Amino acid sequence: MLHVLVIGDVVGQPGLNSIADLIPQIRKERAVDLVVANGENSERGFGLSEKSYHALKDAGVDVITLGNHAWDRKEIFSFIDQAEDLVRPANYPPGTPGRGWAMVHSGQTPVAVLQLMGRTFLNIGDCPFQAADRELKAIQDRARVVVVDMHGEATADKQAMGYYLDGRVSAVLGTHTHVQTADERILPGGTGYISDIGMCGPVHSVLGMRPEQSLRRIREHLPVRFEVADGPAVFCAVWLAIDADTGLTKQIDRIQVRSSS
Repeated sequence: MLHVLVIGDVVGQPGLNSIADLIPQIRKERAVDLVVANGENSERGFGLSEKSYHALKDAGVDVITLGNHAWDRKEIFSFIDQAEDLVRPANYPPGTPGRGWAMVHSGQTPVAVLQLMGRTFLNIGDCPFQAADRELKAIQDRARVVVVDMHGEATADKQAMGYYLDGRVSAVLGTHTHVQTADERILPGGTGYISDIGMCGPVHSVLGMRPEQSLRRIREHLPVRFEVADGPAVFCAVWLAIDADTGLTKQIDRIQVRSSS
């Protein structure tokens, strides 16, 4: 049995601190073999820098996924093609820097981590369903265990992808909306699913940002420079027990830990 910990959107330094504190403990308690985290908000809330990339790796993350904030930091273009453990949405147009999936090994077990992004309210051109079919053809002879980060605004997009890939991948796990949902389950075909893993970031915030700044933007429709909020953090993740022979999920547990300070 393969044990995989998948961490939701890591927001700024509070998120980085929370995963650095908790990954070692969870690895030990739950015999974690592999850690995946969404890092597209890790550099001060927007994008991934080389510094935050290394902070995620130093915290114990094996594979980092991105999303619609993939290009917020221009420096990412200097290292994304060399970072084989860094994954951006596979349904970006052909020729986009980076890769849509990564292959890693846990012992003798190959594991593919694939990212797709929904179209609703997000500026992306290619169909995620067609991209999923295309990428899975490339993966199918190389790995039975396939974990999908479905980065999307709409719950319906994520649920639809879950059922579309049910039985074909190990898990379809939602990211992007930063609020953990309580619908973790195993779909009829054996694929683990949750609509959104949630975030690792400040508890007293609006999606990780200072509430007063978000309120001004929403109420006054004026330009606002967002900053990551301070205070205690929340750590959100899911833990999966996956049958390495079939690639299907046998157990999925939702994790949420709040720091006291």
